Amino acid sequence: MDRAMNHILVAITGASGSIYGLRLVEELLRGERRVTLLVTRAGMEVLRYETGLEWRGTTSERQALMRDYFGGSERLLHYDEGDLFAPVASGSSAPDAMVVAPCSMGSAARMAAGISDNLVERVADVVLKERRDLILVPRETPFNQMHLENLLRLARAGAHILPAMPAFYHRPQSLGDLIDFVVGKILDSLRIEHQLFERWGEG
Repeated sequence: MDRAMNHILVAITGASGSIYGLRLVEELLRGERRVTLLVTRAGMEVLRYETGLEWRGTTSERQALMRDYFGGSERLLHYDEGDLFAPVASGSSAPDAMVVAPCSMGSAARMAAGISDNLVERVADVVLKERRDLILVPRETPFNQMHLENLLRLARAGAHILPAMPAFYHRPQSLGDLIDFVVGKILDSLRIEHQLFERWGEG
């Protein structure tokens, strides 16, 4: 029987596509899941550039801003990327699953090498060793050989590699439809039901 997906950790790193992580958190909270949101320093810069969001201040101040953005949900937790004493850094308190959306190639490389210099990388290590779901959403193109080798190494270690590749068979009418397709595929990998896109053959 699959593990119940009650606590999902979502990490936003310094690749383009922070909207994928935001939309995923929104959908998980709507489904009444507990969500821990981690954003690397580079992720914060990209987030600010792409969305205009200014999540600055202390960790508690950032958490308050994040909760406000997502409708005030107290099911949302946030830790600083340097806080290696956070509960999620331990196998005894590991989340049920972790999604890195978007996943930069630098983050993927460090995860593939088993480096845990920040909380995102440490939790990825924990999730793999505890044999829980680690879903990486790379948003890079084209891939070079090192990118591919790192992603293959992670896949062999148990990670799910889910590139941000929207489809067009559902005839998207907006940018939101394209985003929802990718987020829907992430939810599929988490075995969480959703209605974010029309499946092939359902139309």
